[in-house]
Amino acid sequence: MRGRTFTLLMNMAALPTETEQATQEIKADLAGHYAIMPQHIKFLRENGYIKLKNVLRPETIDFFAKEISAQVKNLNSLHVPMEQRTTYQKAFLQVMNIWRHSEISKQLVFSKRLARMAAELLQVSGVRLYHDQALYKEPGGGITPWHADQYYWPVSSDRTVTVWIPLQATPHEMGPLAFARSSHRMAFGRDLEISNDSEALIQKSLHEAQNDVEDSPFDLGEVSFHLGWTFHRAGANTSAFPREVMTIIYVDENIRLAPPQNKNQEEDRATWCEGVEIGEILAGPLNPVLWSTN
Repeated sequence: MRGRTFTLLMNMAALPTETEQATQEIKADLAGHYAIMPQHIKFLRENGYIKLKNVLRPETIDFFAKEISAQVKNLNSLHVPMEQRTTYQKAFLQVMNIWRHSEISKQLVFSKRLARMAAELLQVSGVRLYHDQALYKEPGGGITPWHADQYYWPVSSDRTVTVWIPLQATPHEMGPLAFARSSHRMAFGRDLEISNDSEALIQKSLHEAQNDVEDSPFDLGEVSFHLGWTFHRAGANTSAFPREVMTIIYVDENIRLAPPQNKNQEEDRATWCEGVEIGEILAGPLNPVLWSTN
């Protein structure tokens, strides 16, 4: 019996601890393959966005939510009462490139699972990081006005996509992201920065063009991908809890730095395109390839 007991104890010691097993499961979740089907690619191409369920496990989201929330608290530079903020400031607390401050957050930002999904949806050989961005809409936070992200980006093509990862289930009262279907094909509004004007003018244009709007809630584990020129917005957060979201912006691995077309693109060039000259592939130290078939 002593021999059998000793063998059993040795086998138990060889098993991973609960914490080690959870860590392994999170790593597997971030690296595993999520099957992007032809209908997903077609939907994104036609509508400019797609929502996909069960992309990440609840345990994975909970793990990163704790770390990202701590980083937002530490790194956020906006400390102005809500009633004194601009429309943009009321929309959310915004902290960018958290991956440079947190090795834990970096694991999510550099996830091969998410990057491969982005590349396959864009139908490109691989994707680079443009930057990450935490968007925390506080209780009482206002709307996020209609806008298109690529207005801000000095890049050479439209092969860009953002993944929007809610860190909790996001019902209507929290202000889930809303998309104007097929608006990535519209020419109007591409010269508008996010503001009260962009909200009013783009809303008017969408109404005249009879564009449908998708504003359904997000389940836990559900994420969305939207193209750089897709118009999107979010409602106010009327709940008692913060709407916590992490985003990652991906660009085609072969995209090039284009001449900036406005002051915001000038700022982006200086901030996110370090060491890259106009006309060169966006291969600076802040823009690593996150997934590629090459």
